[in-house]
Amino acid sequence: MPSEEADHPLHIVMVSSEAVPFSKTGGLADVVGALAPELAKLGHDVYLIIPRHRLTEARTFSFEEFARLTVPTVMGEIETVVELVKNGSGRGTRGKLTILTLRFDRYFDRAGLYQEAGRDYQDNLERFSFFCRAAMEILLILVRQNSWISAVLHLHDWQAALCAVYLKTLYASYTELRRVRSVLTLHNLGYQGIFPAGEFPKTGLPNALFATPSLEYYGSVNLLKGGIVFADLLTTVSPTYSQEIQTAEYGLGLEGVLAEKKEILHGILNGIDIDTWNPATDRYLSSHYSATELAGKGICKIHLQREFQLRQGGTLLIGIIARLTTQKGIDLVLDIIPDLMEMEVQLVILGAGDEDYVNRFDPIVRQYSGRIGFREGFDEGLAHRIEAGADLLLMPSRYEPCGLSQMYSLRYGTVPVVRKTGGLADTVVPCTPRNIQKQRATGFVFTDAVPASLLNAVMLASMFYERRSNWQVIMQAGMNTDNSWKRSATAYADLFTHLARHQDFEMSEKVKDR
Repeated sequence: MPSEEADHPLHIVMVSSEAVPFSKTGGLADVVGALAPELAKLGHDVYLIIPRHRLTEARTFSFEEFARLTVPTVMGEIETVVELVKNGSGRGTRGKLTILTLRFDRYFDRAGLYQEAGRDYQDNLERFSFFCRAAMEILLILVRQNSWISAVLHLHDWQAALCAVYLKTLYASYTELRRVRSVLTLHNLGYQGIFPAGEFPKTGLPNALFATPSLEYYGSVNLLKGGIVFADLLTTVSPTYSQEIQTAEYGLGLEGVLAEKKEILHGILNGIDIDTWNPATDRYLSSHYSATELAGKGICKIHLQREFQLRQGGTLLIGIIARLTTQKGIDLVLDIIPDLMEMEVQLVILGAGDEDYVNRFDPIVRQYSGRIGFREGFDEGLAHRIEAGADLLLMPSRYEPCGLSQMYSLRYGTVPVVRKTGGLADTVVPCTPRNIQKQRATGFVFTDAVPASLLNAVMLASMFYERRSNWQVIMQAGMNTDNSWKRSATAYADLFTHLARHQDFEMSEKVKDR
């Protein structure tokens, strides 16, 4: 087992389009914002490069100029500023974490990160080609200033994927970078950075790379594909998802190239912030509790029922915290609501998404007044209170690269009902007779993405809920599960260590089995 402090610190340069607490549109920001300081806590030298979005500007941060860059692009050389964040996340300062923001207002001083009013910015390829070229120039500065012998360039999703391509092409002649190795993490294959063929010159790459073996994808430019082809190592956010994306059902057109790269493709589960998500100290809760002192959870349930104007009592309370999309299986939930209402259950939903789904919930709430509550949008405090007050959490996703809500629910003693896919399959131990006997079961798992399967899983959970002693065993097994970022960061560090120190990369059996 690796020690808390690294014997031989790595030099890790992370590149991401977003990271908490600076900017966020989704789980990518949560992962990057948590992983970077955790790697630093393990004793590694970590630099995080992000754009300085308007959202970052609006928050209270202190910036200091780090460097001025002249970035070569097809539009000509662009002068820009790199700034050092002086008071960053508040956590990374305990380790060796340095946060650098790329400031170029023409591209990043906007209301959104990638789109406004539901429409992507028309110059996104230009914006993120520039971001990646600038990141490579920053990498050159870091390597030269610190005289690094080797380094790991950790890239996140399509917005940073071009860095892997640039490293092997436009920057291949730089001797300082000859021992820099690139790692691309695929957070969600549903977002690939696909652009019209006519925009390819904006990448600054040779025309020969607009071909099937490189960045061409059914006549379009695919940035994520380029990163997959050129990266030295690929990771995904759960072991099951790493296998799923090699199939036609989940690969979204990239299954072929991913299958070719299977030897360097590895799945590492995301973690959760166990300090922020802790029912014993959670600032959003009216009452605290733990795996050994559960009384406070009952109080949280009563308060949640009151908040949603539901009848108070011991009725099985089901929670949903999700984007209201087909991917999240919201249609399956809507289809079984009449059946659920024939049972002794209540339902609370927090989420935003497809307008059709949002509009369907309003009449349902009126029809089942006192038994169903719905809040549109996202409310951080309410999300915590649902995790604490609900008995059951539904996540019937059609695909889920990792998922965080099910890990939050485990920690809060809220038993998850999940579909067997991606990270949901990797984090929830199903309630089979054997797992129950061994006191390992943490939730209920179903396979087929159809309403009947979801309903059967909820009915089974309801039966167990009536047996309160068994239910408590399931709750406590989940609460005692380790889903911390330290576990995940250690797995990443093991991968990086092998990659950085072995020119002919051979994965040890220990790392392969993670």
